Amino acid sequence: MAVTLQQIAEAAGVSRGTVDRALKDRGRIRPELAAQIKQIAQDMGYQPSLAGRALAMAKRNLKIGVILQSAQTPFMKLVYKGMEASKQEVESLGGNVEIFPVDGVDAGKVIEIMEKLKEENYSGIALSPSEDTMLKKVINQFTEEYEIPIVTFNSDIEETKRLCFVGQDTKQSGRTAAGLMGEITGEEGEVAVISGHSSNPALNNRIRGFKTELEKRFPQMKIVGIQYSYDDEWVAAKIVEELLEQHPQLKGIYITGSAVKAVCEALVHLGKDQDIKVIANDFLDENKGWVEQGAVNFLIGQDAHMQGYEPVMLLFHLLFDGEKPDSEYRYAEIMIKNRYNL
Repeated sequence: MAVTLQQIAEAAGVSRGTVDRALKDRGRIRPELAAQIKQIAQDMGYQPSLAGRALAMAKRNLKIGVILQSAQTPFMKLVYKGMEASKQEVESLGGNVEIFPVDGVDAGKVIEIMEKLKEENYSGIALSPSEDTMLKKVINQFTEEYEIPIVTFNSDIEETKRLCFVGQDTKQSGRTAAGLMGEITGEEGEVAVISGHSSNPALNNRIRGFKTELEKRFPQMKIVGIQYSYDDEWVAAKIVEELLEQHPQLKGIYITGSAVKAVCEALVHLGKDQDIKVIANDFLDENKGWVEQGAVNFLIGQDAHMQGYEPVMLLFHLLFDGEKPDSEYRYAEIMIKNRYNL
């Protein structure tokens, strides 16, 4: 009789999901634990039956839809690559994964795609949501009435029945930025926040974490403006110009989203790129270039590939194996880089 993942899990004293991640070298798992699980599987004579799984998948007509908002931004393009990897893996086993990119943030478009997926009998949906009352209602309707499981990624949406969230702990990321800003500005003075879309829950959580931590740990620091560029570089540059005109003693800028290029170019143009401390997000090549030039002091990173790959695989294991996520939150590690450790 073939050895099952559940038998390996019981022998190793871990969950079935942990065994699956170890054998497929995916997800976050300690290297020594992964090695132990692989050895147990080998000792037990485990052999994955790919052909059998593919046949079973085809009979179930398993289809997963992925809705990616802000698809035009550099970070989401990296997330997309993770989705493509999971799509290839699921489809090699006979399933189907379709990715639906949405430029910008458009809750109405997301709902429209969700309705299309329901009509076409999709089994599960992964999506990057925005803060929208109607979208919350639709997510709950899909999960409760239609019994279509939903996994959110990159940004979460509270007060819904979504199955799981995959992405950064964005409030903690904002708190991290506040701690760094306090240290490099001398714990006093004026700072500003430049964000993307006002309806993006992830960016708003970063702002909340930043604001809360500054108030708690650095009471001598003052946020003089929280501005939204809506991922428009021209708007971001104008925000910088107006900030410096109104607050000539500005000490720092926290960029929560994708406006790094526009902000840095504006600072260079105004001759302030070496004076004003800047903290931004994501280890994009372009962002790293600004760190090397000294226009950005710190980058706070997250795992883009994991945010594209994991939501699809969580839905796959739920729908095919009946395996629920072992946690409501699958957080990406918060990483910090400056010019000395790029």
